[in-house]
Amino acid sequence: MTRNQKIALGCGGAGCLGLIVVAIAGGLIYYFASQKAAQYRAAARNYNFNVNRNSNSNSNNRANDNSSDSSSSSSSSLSSLSDDDKHKLYYAATFTGDSELLNRVSIKMGLVNEDLTPREGYQEFMTGHGAWAFRNLDFIRSISTQEKARAYVDEHLE
Repeated sequence: MTRNQKIALGCGGAGCLGLIVVAIAGGLIYYFASQKAAQYRAAARNYNFNVNRNSNSNSNNRANDNSSDSSSSSSSSLSSLSDDDKHKLYYAATFTGDSELLNRVSIKMGLVNEDLTPREGYQEFMTGHGAWAFRNLDFIRSISTQEKARAYVDEHLE
């Protein structure tokens, strides 16, 4: 075997080895990204379950007008949270799969009224929530079970 043949054989082997490493790395990236996307989609499905639960309620009495005032006072305990903390709390509530808990968190945060109709800022929050989730995969991993998510909500809701 000549020197040039040895060099060609070595370069070909190194190239194949490099290609294998790149393929494995690409496969791992795809696997972990799809896992997180699946978790996010599952959480989004749980969220969408009760968004319009009372959308047909069409009462115009003064008692309902006062309910929006009471929801703003009940959300005052969460108004001091940073946007990041609000997204964490909302995501954790969504991940529990408990629609009543999610409704309670949404009301406390001031995203919706007592009758679950959206309030000012709701659409903006929801628009930013998907982007927030993709930037905070470490937090999402930390509440990887419904029990951990519920514990996080219980700890931060009051």
